[in-house]
Amino acid sequence: MAKKIALFWPGDGRTLPNELALPAVRQATAQLERALRKLGREPWLIEGFIAKPHESIERLSRIEDPLIAVCVHWFYAPHTTDGVCGNDNPLLLASNFSGQWPGLVGLLNTGACLESLGRRFSRIWTEAQDWTADPVFMERLEEWCETGRIRYPEEEVSYQAPVSLEAVRTARAVADEVRKRRILILMLGDTSMGMINGYFGPRLLNRHGFTEHKVDQAWIIDRGRQIARARIEDALRFVQDRGVIFHWGENGASDFTEDATREQLRDYLAVLDLAREYHADCIGWQYQLGLIPLRPPSDFAEGLFNSVCRPESDGGTIVCATEADQGNVIPMELMKRLLKAKGLHEGVFFHDVRWGAEWDGRFVWVLLNSGSTGAYAFNHDANTLHGVHSWRQPALYFPTPGGTFAGESLPGSITWARSYIRDGALWMDVGQGEVIKLPEATRDQWWHGTTREWPFMAADLGIRRDTLMAHYLSNHIAVAYGDIFGEMVALSQELGFRVRILSRHP
Repeated sequence: MAKKIALFWPGDGRTLPNELALPAVRQATAQLERALRKLGREPWLIEGFIAKPHESIERLSRIEDPLIAVCVHWFYAPHTTDGVCGNDNPLLLASNFSGQWPGLVGLLNTGACLESLGRRFSRIWTEAQDWTADPVFMERLEEWCETGRIRYPEEEVSYQAPVSLEAVRTARAVADEVRKRRILILMLGDTSMGMINGYFGPRLLNRHGFTEHKVDQAWIIDRGRQIARARIEDALRFVQDRGVIFHWGENGASDFTEDATREQLRDYLAVLDLAREYHADCIGWQYQLGLIPLRPPSDFAEGLFNSVCRPESDGGTIVCATEADQGNVIPMELMKRLLKAKGLHEGVFFHDVRWGAEWDGRFVWVLLNSGSTGAYAFNHDANTLHGVHSWRQPALYFPTPGGTFAGESLPGSITWARSYIRDGALWMDVGQGEVIKLPEATRDQWWHGTTREWPFMAADLGIRRDTLMAHYLSNHIAVAYGDIFGEMVALSQELGFRVRILSRHP
């Protein structure tokens, strides 16, 4: 491979996050340059963040040298993909491993986007302070410098799993329901923040028993104006009576008031009316961008939809995937149906794969997403909202005040899944794990080291850290309490998904 290697900074689409991340990005760049020089390479830097798709096209597409993306904070995938697709020069996504600066989250999302577009790439990461002192990192980097790719072990990756006859029967019964009535996703806007890997569209959805109806997010504003004040007041009374703790005005958030929550409930009721009007089975909500200057964040509404206990409930959840992510709404809806078929609670939860560390002899991931986690994770009681805390979403990203739907997820066995595009087809990853109860001091250290206002789940996903970092194709994950692993494998196969199992014991 060529001695000269180009480094670039994929960026957020917003200026301020890039400015805040700049010192960490510069530090990581210096570490990577030193590591490359130690291997006899000549790194050179494409100056400045690539913060818009056209910048990626104009600054990356003509470069013939091997490319390394320095992944140190959240960034939008098109700020890489739009400039590298159509070329075949070696491409590496190089990340820190930090909860405070979630480069690994950006790496996982961008990697999945590249995979969905058929663009070859490799990935590498380290949590070392001195990257050259991490022998595994240096060995992998040398492999990429020599061959243009990095190969990772696959012993925890398989394509089949033993499934009981009972699980097959349950899966076939659910599949028969889907065939009788195709699952309709109400899509509020499009995928958020460059997560193009999360949009499949009707050409792929309809092969597997799903379809979509798109509604512009502007409808939320229009329909919201028609919501009667009495409905909003009833909804506010409901969530307070059922146990939500609102942190209005705390931690300097003077603009986070009852009225801010009322506006979030207005949006909840407007979307509930839309779901009823279109007989939608589940929802994908764009959430960030678009309406951010105009409406409060949708976290609180999305958390309610994923809860049985909610205003004007029909006795069940309405699966809601934040960021309009079809890669999560599909497994969430299928898992919900399997849980109900087995007599288990139907709540399914949406999370980011944010960070993780060793604890008590196992690797535990911090799953932490700003929207879409239901109350059952925090209380294991379908009839209440106890354990739910609503904090103001950080004003840095959310100028219009509104609260989160947060809490600490309770321990228990889980099944997890994720759908994604590979080779033009839809795949489904399925795994098993356990939510862990951490000691209070450890929990607080990890939670405060990421984003304290967001819902927290500490989970052993049943695989080693490096298996996920090397092979997983998203920064999102769908999680359900209970064992529906065999049923989820069988149902995914029954509906035509290609299935991949991630497990220590395939």
